[in-house]
Formats: sequence, structure tokens, C-alpha cells
Amino acid sequence: MRLVLYQPDIPQNTGTMMRLAACLGVGLDLIEPCGFVLDDRRLRRAGMDYLDHLDWRRWAGWARYRDADDHRGRLVLLTAHGPTRYADFSFAAGDRLMVGRESAGVPDPVHAAVDAAVAIPMAAGTRSLNVAVAAAMVLGEALRQTGGWPAPGVPD
Repeated sequence: MRLVLYQPDIPQNTGTMMRLAACLGVGLDLIEPCGFVLDDRRLRRAGMDYLDHLDWRRWAGWARYRDADDHRGRLVLLTAHGPTRYADFSFAAGDRLMVGRESAGVPDPVHAAVDAAVAIPMAAGTRSLNVAVAAAMVLGEALRQTGGWPAPGVPD
């Protein structure tokens, strides 16, 4: 399973999701451009010391990611407009869970290219969750369904 970040806007959210992926033992794909400068110093600050534990790849744009031939599994978009509640969706171990830009989600061509779209039900009058919170909720459910949790380790 992999977490896919589509053109993230906020470095703190990106760092949080990198840490999430590292701690849960899932890979991460980051599709550029980002809304911030993405360099080693800033990544180290945002991702703390977890980057050494993270299997991640940077992609130079949506077309490069979409056209890569080394992807496996379905691309599942987390969106406020998904037709299926995430807890009702049947996840598979090879799924790639994509979150969009904090400011704009993903454009229509990306929506059209995904294999599935899921949503987190929210109370009336609310608009959205923080993208890192949404990623954690859905990734947790996907790992629960697939038995993909990492083995318990001893904290450093």
C-alpha cells in the first residue's frame, strides 16, 4: 500500500503524512509541483528523523506519475465528493491512496483517471478535514481491512 500526495501546498502537512507513512510502514509518492520549496533541509525539518524510515519517491508532475509502468494496485482518491464512504469500501493490499492539494483537491483529469473515490462522512455545515487527518483515518481503515499493520516494535 502507498500514500500518494498530489501537489501538496503545506509543508507541515506533507511532513506529517511522511511521518505517518513511515510509522505505518507504507510507501509514499509525492507528485510535484509543491506549493513550497522542496529541498533536503526543508524535508528533514518537516519529516523530522522519519525520512530514513520512509520508502518514498518524488514525481515530476501528474503525467510522469500516471504514465509510469511500475505502479501496482488501484488508485483510490480521498475526496469530499466521493460516492462511497471510506469505511464501506473494500481496500486491497496494493491500493494507492491519493490525497489532493489542500487548496484545491485534484483537477478533473485526475478525478477521471482514478480507479475509485472515497469520502469521509462529515457533519452538515462542515467543509473538510485537514488532509493529514483524512489520510490517517482512511489509511488506518485500509490497513485494518488488509491486515497490513506493521509488526509492533520497541520504541527508540
